[in-house]
Amino acid sequence: MRKMNTIARECMIEFEEKKSKFIGYVKPVSTKGEAEEFISTIKMMHPSATHNCSAYKVFDDGQEYFKVDDDGEPGGTAGKPMGEILNLLEVDNLVVVATRYFGGVKLGAGGLVRNYAKTAKLAVQEAGIVEYIERKKYVLDFAYDRVNEVDSVISSEGGEVLEKEYLDRVTYRVSVEKGTAEKLREIRDIVIFEI
Repeated sequence: MRKMNTIARECMIEFEEKKSKFIGYVKPVSTKGEAEEFISTIKMMHPSATHNCSAYKVFDDGQEYFKVDDDGEPGGTAGKPMGEILNLLEVDNLVVVATRYFGGVKLGAGGLVRNYAKTAKLAVQEAGIVEYIERKKYVLDFAYDRVNEVDSVISSEGGEVLEKEYLDRVTYRVSVEKGTAEKLREIRDIVIFEI
């Protein structure tokens, strides 16, 4: 796989331009489904917004998904400039949504292009650009006396616990790098499988 960059974290920025309020949301994602779900979440958060425009670029199982959406703005004035910023900054596996509340002063096509591009650029810069490291999801099943050891490996390697279940044994759903999964496999009495 080629070397890729993505963003370090999910974040939000906002600014005003001629009384229009622009709010930029950006999130690192690893599937097209995650990107679409994030866009839906932002739209639900801002049902009264004038527009919720978006762009995402995701490499998922060797397939590239690149989608832009003007969400009712004049064609090519919102999603496309946001997508161009993602290409210009050479970032992948992320989604950006620009929410706009119209302030009563028309910005014109050029103003829309500039401000949607600015929203994407500020959001990506605020999130921080980092090298993309592929993570996979695993289910871990282990005894209660291994919880501290498992937690220690996951946190020291920058992994993420997505779900925890405590029954006869402990079950975690995690998102970790391949190397972290190998370290977890070294723990005695642990069952690991990729999902």
